[in-house]
Amino acid sequence: MYAAFPESLQPFVAARDAIPRQCLSLFLIMMVGVHILYFGVSGLVYELFYDKSLLKHPKFLKNQIQREIWLSVTSFPITAIVTVPWFIFEVRGYSKLYYDVAEYGWPYFFFSIFLFIMFTDFGVYWIHRFEHHPMMYWWLHKQHHAWKVSTPFASFAFHPLDGYFQSLPLHIFVYLVPMNAYAYLLAFVIIQIWTVSIHDATYLVSHPWVNSAAHHTIHHLEFNYNYGQYFTLWDRIGGSYRRPDYEFENNMYLDRMARKDHSTRIASRAHSYKDKEE
Repeated sequence: MYAAFPESLQPFVAARDAIPRQCLSLFLIMMVGVHILYFGVSGLVYELFYDKSLLKHPKFLKNQIQREIWLSVTSFPITAIVTVPWFIFEVRGYSKLYYDVAEYGWPYFFFSIFLFIMFTDFGVYWIHRFEHHPMMYWWLHKQHHAWKVSTPFASFAFHPLDGYFQSLPLHIFVYLVPMNAYAYLLAFVIIQIWTVSIHDATYLVSHPWVNSAAHHTIHHLEFNYNYGQYFTLWDRIGGSYRRPDYEFENNMYLDRMARKDHSTRIASRAHSYKDKEE
């Protein structure tokens, strides 16, 4: 590909370790990867699991899915551009990423993954919560909260810098703590899948310490609760935890399938919460 570049650009792209070439390669890899993950995972979840009756919910916007997709795909290039420097420094050896498991051993391999999960959960919680501050919310995070009743395609439908800021803990971690590079890349993929799963209104997990789709539904509806990424730990510590009682009692996916009830009762949950507060 780079051989086809004009001769005037060859000094910048001819060598494999040339920074402009690496930047462009990383940008293209990110763009291809995020599109495959976004449309592949979101589309699959939407077709197989998403409750289509939610499309008639009174808070579901006109042409919402098209708007979610448009915001996502127009944000991807900007998010990728501002993310490239992190990956460049990682590729060029300035982070603490390593490739050979034997360098630190298997016990540390798994321990570093645990540290990564806990560190990023902590970081994303506080960044997400700060994005709800009036100073930040109106220009940065408000777009994502347009989707009161989200679909899997809302998972990446936010301001390009919103996605960038919430990804910072993932990058910062590997500059502080050694982590296997392959585990790091796999973690990125799993996190993208997790992000889709908490926007799909398919309630599979009811464990009180797991930040599930039920918790995130409340976040989109009630705004000031459940900022967490994977767990509810920091919401509990930060006083922003709201247990999704109604979802756990009425909307668990497997329970609904067992009783042949295919409707997700988001509207009832919102009214129930309002009535209880009044």
